[in-house]
Amino acid sequence: MKTKSASRGIIKDIIIVAIGVLAIWIGLQAAFGTQNPFYVVSSGSMIPVLQVHDVLVVQGHVPFEDIKVGDIIVFDRPAGHDRVIVHRVASIIEENPKTIRTKGDANPASIPGTDFPITEKEYIGKVAYVVPQIGFVTRILSPPINYIIIAIIIGIMIFKQIAKKKDEKELTFSDPFDTSNEEREEKKPDVQEDTDTSSPSSSIKNEDEDFLEKMGPDTEYAQDEQQLNNVNVEEENGKESNKKEEQEKIKTTTTEEEKKEEKPTESDKKESDKNNL
Repeated sequence: MKTKSASRGIIKDIIIVAIGVLAIWIGLQAAFGTQNPFYVVSSGSMIPVLQVHDVLVVQGHVPFEDIKVGDIIVFDRPAGHDRVIVHRVASIIEENPKTIRTKGDANPASIPGTDFPITEKEYIGKVAYVVPQIGFVTRILSPPINYIIIAIIIGIMIFKQIAKKKDEKELTFSDPFDTSNEEREEKKPDVQEDTDTSSPSSSIKNEDEDFLEKMGPDTEYAQDEQQLNNVNVEEENGKESNKKEEQEKIKTTTTEEEKKEEKPTESDKKESDKNNL
């Protein structure tokens, strides 16, 4: 099934390319009014006006009756119609039916059977445009090179179809919207070093260290400053408590002295009893 689908895709691409080329070719034929609107100069008979490998764009809509002396035309060789010639019109031999004679600019004279007699039957069209040296590509595309290029193009098309099928297969096996694996990786606990977390002080210390690592040096400085403030507050509280203790001691000592003064001793009692007697 896979090979069948791949071969169908290749055949489809070839048909699309062939239809596109055919449509372009038919459009050019309709636009220029000739079966082949492009010709390549293969000889030096028209030098210096036309060079070898120049591409000629031929206009077939120009009627043969409108051709005049000096025009460069493309026509079939009168003797045998076995070659296509491009020469300049040298003279009009007859008017009815119109017959003309041509000559190559580089040739010394007209060649019978090649340059004349030319009638409407041999006429193909008038040269409208000249594209210099583009025809050199036709030499590159001559056999067997043209067949090699065609084989390479077909090979590229086959490779593209196989790569396309592989991509589709990979997409079916892997769901791009499945995020379960990512969520599992996120939920997986981080492995940390063994730490003694039995006491609450160690856990608080670890939390503080993690917090400091996250917040950076500014937070460490702020924490140091906070600790200094806490120490100062503790010292002030300690001083106040010491003052209170000292004041309480002073109060207790004064009260004891007062009690001693108020309480009479036994000697005082005896003296008072003697005096009474």
